[in-house]
Amino acid sequence: MLVRLLYCSRAVDTSADAIESILSQSRHHNPVSGITGILCYGGGIFLQAIEGGRMQVSDLFGTIQKDARHQDVALLHYEEIFERRFGGWSMGQVNMSKLNHSVVLKYSEKPELDPYSVSGKVSLALLEDLMASASICGRG
Repeated sequence: MLVRLLYCSRAVDTSADAIESILSQSRHHNPVSGITGILCYGGGIFLQAIEGGRMQVSDLFGTIQKDARHQDVALLHYEEIFERRFGGWSMGQVNMSKLNHSVVLKYSEKPELDPYSVSGKVSLALLEDLMASASICGRG
């Protein structure tokens, strides 16, 4: 049973080293668990989609909720899926500060990442748009 979970959180430490540490840990641990996904980061906010087996995704989300590097963790969307959309990434990365703001503005009131103010389906559409426009890096 494959599922997709979308959540957002606020970074406790917004330094480049802290963000790289989260990505590195994801890329190391996720392949073993069959987890794939994408992480957007901008303005101190994470938006992440994770895909994989139901129990593995649930366990990972529980770990994230307890992770001291995240605060204000909010579940945005959860669904059973037939296939992965982000299967090519153990944890793909989008640096929102390097994007054309019109992509974000297409889905929100302001040209800044704020998944707390839009629906989970809107946030998922943003991620799909970023994937289609080749804005995701960190393949592997």
